[in-house]
Amino acid sequence: MFDEFVAQIDEKWHEAYIKLMETIDENLPPGFEKSIDRNMIVYNVPLTTYPKGYHVTPGTPLPFLALAPQKRHIGLYHMGVYSDPELLTWFQESYADAVPTKLNMGKSCIRFTSTKHIPYGLIGELSKKITVEQWITTYENALYK
Repeated sequence: MFDEFVAQIDEKWHEAYIKLMETIDENLPPGFEKSIDRNMIVYNVPLTTYPKGYHVTPGTPLPFLALAPQKRHIGLYHMGVYSDPELLTWFQESYADAVPTKLNMGKSCIRFTSTKHIPYGLIGELSKKITVEQWITTYENALYK
């Protein structure tokens, strides 16, 4: 399933996308479930772990991270940097130290518009930062304020 999905990615992004996916796979704490949804590889908290699921779409797993091949970039959507100001600051500062180009980022989307300066080591570190349990707690604290 994943091989078929990855095979269709534009040649320009193909190698970097695979390396990013492998970096996340190797570093993400146990308990997240990998799947394909909306033309992205997504990492969710499965319903077996968190039966409440995602409040926006009842009956679906709680999303955490996604890797999206786009026409003009690879998007890495990380809900931790969206919801945790300390993690965001750490990532922004670490990115500036590791990469000679400016960070291209939205609220949760880190955009890689060139494959030349993707900080795979930093993405590995970022992937390790939040466990399933921590993500559930962060999500519920934000949801039930």
